[in-house]
Amino acid sequence: MTSDATFVVGLIGSLILVGGAAYPLEKVSHPAKSVKNWLFTIGGVCMLAYSLINYLTGGTIFFVILQLFIVLTTILMMLNIDDRYDTPIVAAGAIAMVIWSLTLFEGTSTVFFVIGLSGIGIGYALNMGTFKQNAALTLGSALIAYFSYREGNQIFLWLNVFFALFSGYYATKLFRYPHTKK
Repeated sequence: MTSDATFVVGLIGSLILVGGAAYPLEKVSHPAKSVKNWLFTIGGVCMLAYSLINYLTGGTIFFVILQLFIVLTTILMMLNIDDRYDTPIVAAGAIAMVIWSLTLFEGTSTVFFVIGLSGIGIGYALNMGTFKQNAALTLGSALIAYFSYREGNQIFLWLNVFFALFSGYYATKLFRYPHTKK
C-alpha cells in the first residue's frame, strides 16, 4: 500500500475518533446505543488497520500495541461489562502490553507511551460519561501525543492532541458540574 493510502486510512480513523471525542455526552441505556461509542469503535478499528500498515512499512510497533489495547477496551465498553469485572481485565491487558512495550524499550519516550497506553485503556473501560473516564483519557492521550511527537507520527500526534483536548473539556465540565452528564 502506498504511503498516501496509508495516510488516508490513518486520517479517516483519526477524524472518526476525534468526532467521537467531540460528540456530546449522551444518556443511553447501554453503551452500544451511543453514537459516541460507535464512533470510538469504528475509529479504533480504522486506527488498528493504519497502525498495522504503518508498522509493515517501517513504522514503530508501539502504535500496534496501543491499538490492540484500545480494541480490547472498546469491546469491554461496548459490552457494558461492570467495572468490577472489566477493570481486572483491563489491568491484566495493560500489564501485558506494558511488559511487551518494556521488552522493546527504545528510550525514555517508551515510558510516556506505556503510561499513556494505560491511561487510555483505563479511560475506555471506566463507566462512560464520568469525570474519571475523561480524566484518564485526557492524561493518556496527552502522553501518547508526546510519544507520537517524539516518534514523528503526525497522524497519532494530532489524533491524541485533539482527543486530549475534547476529553479534557468534558472532564472539566463534569468536575465543575458533577451531577450532570451533559
